[in-house]
Amino acid sequence: MSVPDPQAEAAAEIRARIDTSKPHSARFWNYFVGGKDNYEKDRELGNHIKGIHPGLVDVARLSRQFLGRAVRHLATEQGIRQFLDIGTGLPTADNTHEVAQRAAPDSRIVYVDNDPLVLAHARALLTSTPEGATSYIDADLYDPKAILKAASATLDLSRPVALMILNTLGHVADYGQARDLVAELMAGLPSGSYLVISDSTATSTGMIAASDAYNKSGAIPYHVRSVEEIGGFFDGLELVEPGVSQVTRWRPEAEDTTPVDAYGAVARKP
Repeated sequence: MSVPDPQAEAAAEIRARIDTSKPHSARFWNYFVGGKDNYEKDRELGNHIKGIHPGLVDVARLSRQFLGRAVRHLATEQGIRQFLDIGTGLPTADNTHEVAQRAAPDSRIVYVDNDPLVLAHARALLTSTPEGATSYIDADLYDPKAILKAASATLDLSRPVALMILNTLGHVADYGQARDLVAELMAGLPSGSYLVISDSTATSTGMIAASDAYNKSGAIPYHVRSVEEIGGFFDGLELVEPGVSQVTRWRPEAEDTTPVDAYGAVARKP
């Protein structure tokens, strides 16, 4: 009689939940940043979108550089040692925990996503330094209380936390609801915590056309917003200079400063 293998059973369950018949946002984004964790439908849509607005490839690539600069700033200049990253996506290079733990090995990171493919890769690839911790929770952005409760197993929510929500809030169709979700998450974090958000913006006809094409593809729709709407997520917080800006113009280092249809900011909870 064979003994059940819990890991094999979990992997089979994840495979059963993966739908490769239509594009998927995490796999689509993975294709744009040069990853290998995508399928034919994702690549077909990616190539179609490139024909409409090639600049979206730059958004994907350069938003990752913004993440790195924001995390390095928080870890090295603000002393943040705890990061809550919601909408993790498929692991690539320079994930939040890698950047944070290079700067401060004792950093603790919790990733949040509810996609089965992301879950499978996160469990395999998101490792930690011995001094710090890296964990992954299967939770939904629409349930902030559950996220905070699960994150508290790894993070000390009485101490400052950096809440990272990059290229994720566009999945929330209603802007008011998106703001409420961000506000509820920040309300569960103490003074001295930080909010980091970046997202694609409706700042060119090409980006708007690309968004329309993506939303007609069968993938879960993604809604690009105005720069003013991105800024609204930070109401009540203290923006770190230079405030809400194109992701390539936020504290640029020796990296690509190509103008892009993506804006972001970092702000402190007073």
